[in-house]
Amino acid sequence: MADDADPTARLLALRQSIDNVDAALVHLLAERFKFTQKVGRLKAASGLPPADPAREREQIARLRALATESHLDPAFGEKFLNFIIAEVIHQHEQIANTGTIETQL
Repeated sequence: MADDADPTARLLALRQSIDNVDAALVHLLAERFKFTQKVGRLKAASGLPPADPAREREQIARLRALATESHLDPAFGEKFLNFIIAEVIHQHEQIANTGTIETQL
C-alpha cells in the first residue's frame, strides 16, 4: 500500500510541513523584532514617539495588498499585523521608559 493511500501517513506529512512553516514563522518574527527593537532604541535616543500612525497605515495597506496577492484573507492579514504593531509599540514604550524590554516568560 502506497503512503499516498494511507491517510495517517498523509496527515503526518502535512503536519510536518505545517510544523516547518511554524518554525520558519517564529524565526522570522524573532528577526523582525530584532530590527524593531533597534528602531525603538533609535526613536528613544532621538526623542521620537513610540508609535507612528502614518507608517502603521502604510504597512497595513501594504500587507493587505500582499495578502490579497497571496490568496490570504486581507482582514486576517491586517489583524495579524495589528497584533505585531501593538507589541512593537509596547516594546518601544518600554525602551523609552526603561531603556530595555522586559520579557514575559
